[in-house]
Amino acid sequence: MKKLKYILIALFSMAVIGVAVGLNWQNDQNPLASEKAYSINKTWEMPKALDEISGIAWLEDDIIASVQDEDGIIFIYDLSSNKIIQEIEFADQGDYEGIAINDQDAYVMRSDGVVFEILNFRSKDKKVSQFKTDFSEDQNMETLFYDRNTKSLITTPKDEGLKSEANKGLYRIALDTKKMDSKAFINIDMNDSALEEFQNKKIEKTFNPSDLAIHPKTGNYYILEGKNPKLMILDPKGNIKNVYVLNEDDFPQPEGLSFESEGRLYISNEASKGASATILQVDFN
Repeated sequence: MKKLKYILIALFSMAVIGVAVGLNWQNDQNPLASEKAYSINKTWEMPKALDEISGIAWLEDDIIASVQDEDGIIFIYDLSSNKIIQEIEFADQGDYEGIAINDQDAYVMRSDGVVFEILNFRSKDKKVSQFKTDFSEDQNMETLFYDRNTKSLITTPKDEGLKSEANKGLYRIALDTKKMDSKAFINIDMNDSALEEFQNKKIEKTFNPSDLAIHPKTGNYYILEGKNPKLMILDPKGNIKNVYVLNEDDFPQPEGLSFESEGRLYISNEASKGASATILQVDFN
């Protein structure tokens, strides 16, 4: 009887170990299974003026340009001194979400699909104009990125897709003509198996992009969601490589992301629940 008891205990122990090993293997194989598939290397708390920080764009060593979703101002923030070093007014109050930089010129996306062009944006002689895209309030635009390879802006809708609720496309806007391509060059299928566990009854709510950028070394597309914090990574052909769930303690409302030239990633969070807005330097495993 004792011998049988010891055999049963041994078998039970082996089963528990087997389940634990299996779960660890599953976490290693599936990026969605791990909440902490990233490490935060540094955190900067933003001043009150940037409580509503949205898009960010890397300018140069430790200098980031940002907008917030209430005022038509570009804020230049120095990470090394933890200070706003310049404020550049370009428009009246509005819902400004994305920012992209092309050398001396800045581009800002308003949520209704209007893009503001600010030439020589850091000088006293800046020139401001605006142009309309095919997007509207229905798409609730938040993303904007400048692609040097194609000399175009890239954007994707947050809410409704242009052609279909089940697809959100990445579109190019040529800077020389200010015209947007009629067709997306990449389509993100909300029914993709990689998004299965996030699918919503309203399919367009499966993934709601808040910003995007291209990795300077790999060419992968990084697309952020602030509503239910996630980071999607697409390969250069538009295939979904990973979808990372972001811990809301670290990313209460991630609204902007940008890479510096060597590929270090920065993500901005709006102020939330009494906590300051932040910019985080993040590495993903």
